[in-house]
Amino acid sequence: MLDGKRIAILVEQDFEDSELTDPMGALKAAGARVMVVGSGSQKTYGGKRGTVEVRADADAGQVRADYFDAVVVPGGYAPDKMRMHRPMVELVKKMHDSGKIVAAICHGPQLLISAEVVRGRRVTSWPSVAVDLKNAGALWVNEAVVRDGNLITSRQPADIPEFNAAVIQALEQEPEEARLR
Repeated sequence: MLDGKRIAILVEQDFEDSELTDPMGALKAAGARVMVVGSGSQKTYGGKRGTVEVRADADAGQVRADYFDAVVVPGGYAPDKMRMHRPMVELVKKMHDSGKIVAAICHGPQLLISAEVVRGRRVTSWPSVAVDLKNAGALWVNEAVVRDGNLITSRQPADIPEFNAAVIQALEQEPEEARLR
């Protein structure tokens, strides 16, 4: 299904465990090549639940947006830490601006706010992030998954199956949409 697609999953300390591992597993099962991209603050990162530890394949400052077809931002406490690392913010902004899929779940949209890609866009998130998204000019809605063009957002771990399906579907449609641009 996604043979040849390259996906960056961003990581920082205290990510929501299932919001990193479940999308990674679904994307790999669909045939995508997944690269874990860290902030550079360390080489391995632990999930906030303490059940998962992942090693970054590269740091955000070492990769280029044009290498990837999509980026996934898991939630937890990690996105607030990611936004403090300029290369992570710039990677998301460049991918968004080039029309590539940018997907974020739970607190992940905090990084999208810092990348200045939510103004005028329809999004969702964990409820406590809603006010920040609204203040950044987004139209926040309380739905399991929202797709607005190349931006896909989701609320919480319970929504992961719908989130994964939306990301995979968007990546399957991407070549057709790219030809129409």
